[in-house]
Amino acid sequence: MMLSLALFLQVALQTGTHILYGILGGILFERAGQTNLGTEGMMLLGAAFGYLAGGAVGNPFLAVVCAGLAGSAGALIYALITITLRGNQVVSGLVLTTFGIGVASFMGKYLAASPLSADFKAAFSVISLPLLSKLPLFGKMLFEQSLYVYLSIVFAFVLWAYYRYTRWGLNIRAIGENPAAADASGINVTLYKYIHVLAGGFLCGMGGAYLSLCFVGQWQENITAGAGWISVAFVIFCTWSPLKAILCAWAFGALSSLALKCQSVPFFGHIIPGQLLDMIPYLATIIVLVAMGLHFKKENQGPSALGLSFFREER
Repeated sequence: MMLSLALFLQVALQTGTHILYGILGGILFERAGQTNLGTEGMMLLGAAFGYLAGGAVGNPFLAVVCAGLAGSAGALIYALITITLRGNQVVSGLVLTTFGIGVASFMGKYLAASPLSADFKAAFSVISLPLLSKLPLFGKMLFEQSLYVYLSIVFAFVLWAYYRYTRWGLNIRAIGENPAAADASGINVTLYKYIHVLAGGFLCGMGGAYLSLCFVGQWQENITAGAGWISVAFVIFCTWSPLKAILCAWAFGALSSLALKCQSVPFFGHIIPGQLLDMIPYLATIIVLVAMGLHFKKENQGPSALGLSFFREER
């Protein structure tokens, strides 16, 4: 029983890792005052170009970097429209998602016929830390994972420390709250926004590549399956906190794993259709967001300038 629960928790982390990357990328966007609805598109760009680089070059590190850069390229398009040209952020994000879906779908016909080598897949295999992985219950969960999973946790803690303890983190929080006041104090608002949007795109791209390179290990049409939209919702659910993002992503992974396990369990003599069980994590997300909307505390609200274009001339 204990071993089964330990394995379940281990898989839950693996199932929620791409969500964690998407949430962290979204936090970078929205802490800078940029509404991010393009996560799904950037994740698909990362998944497609990361898989393409993995098959062509065969170097896992370069494949992940290419995936991140693909996500950043999508974010750059968004940044040019919303920061430089001051376009509508919601529409631009939706266009970015549509663009990412189209590019990934176009590339998918080639990618499906180019499987990754066994040596490449081995680079993303589970790493078992001596002694720690033998701990009861949480050993496998925390200390027997792929390097990709460990990196997501490291990024979350680094981002938390960045916002809490560094000057640059405090500056970008000020920009998200009141860009005019930040500009008056000598902060380069446009530069900060560009850097954080591109960094957010990089993490979203890595999240998509986790699916194609590590978790699934092959190309599938619509491989993200709406994970980008779930990440957008969880940015709000975790109240823009990188540490809470870890718990949100793992909770989603646990619900997804539970739904998968229940597909073969009879309920009053009948097997529940897998499609209904797959809905459980998404329904839970909707219910939690509705509940939060009814009891949303002031201190948990997002950046005040979120979604508003900054016009320096109006300061």
